[in-house]
Amino acid sequence: MLIVVCIKQVPDTTQVQIDPVTNTLVREGIPFIVNPYDTHALEEALRLKDRFGCRVAAISMGPPNAEATLRKALALGADRAILLSDRVFGGADTLATSNVLAAAISRLDSELEKVGIVLCGKQTIDGDTAQVGPGIASRLSLQQLTLVDRILSIELNDGKIRVSRKLEGRHEIVESPLPAMLTVVRELNRPRYPKVPMRLAAAGGEVEIWNNQVLKLDENTIGLKGSPTWVTKIFSPERAKGEILGDGYADPDGAAKMLIEKLLAKDMLPV
Repeated sequence: MLIVVCIKQVPDTTQVQIDPVTNTLVREGIPFIVNPYDTHALEEALRLKDRFGCRVAAISMGPPNAEATLRKALALGADRAILLSDRVFGGADTLATSNVLAAAISRLDSELEKVGIVLCGKQTIDGDTAQVGPGIASRLSLQQLTLVDRILSIELNDGKIRVSRKLEGRHEIVESPLPAMLTVVRELNRPRYPKVPMRLAAAGGEVEIWNNQVLKLDENTIGLKGSPTWVTKIFSPERAKGEILGDGYADPDGAAKMLIEKLLAKDMLPV
């Protein structure tokens, strides 16, 4: 069984800038890291490899310098690394991005062994949409298991997986047939560190570059042309300073009264 992990290179800074002409991310001079949630997806794929002997393929869509992100995946133990890089992929929103990634996963499934599991982080720290993983699942008709914080069991012979999903205030246990797409949360595991010999081997390892001549996608469905949404403005949210009312420890009744008066003054409570 082949496990595919989708990882993304994201800016390691809050000072994100958008090109005013193209409305795309300005990458020059900004340090990049592997999306933190994706590191947990990769770690879980490697644990399944250690347990079941599965092969792991890491894929990423991005500019040529995203190759460094995939070399980190090779250093940790991924068997194959594929960078989806082409100018026509640039400026993609989540819809166009999931289209390219789904096409690459489909190609892997047809040319190698069957893809049993696709792993993604629950979201990226730059976009925070949590849409790409489900978009891939929809395009490939995969079972969709989101917010996974624990894989309870996998039965390869029966083609089943059982997971725990972290929801608000509770957990949900779900059993699903394979193949399936999982988006994972931080609580799933603790990512490993690469060993020196594997880092050295990864430095000379192969990162395959797939452009649109390989995937053969309609250019109207990818990149800016295939994106029905785009960023018009990006900024850090401004938050007003909080106000401490009274002494809630020594005089809780007085503090509560002050709070009610404040809320009434702002017309935030029914009279």
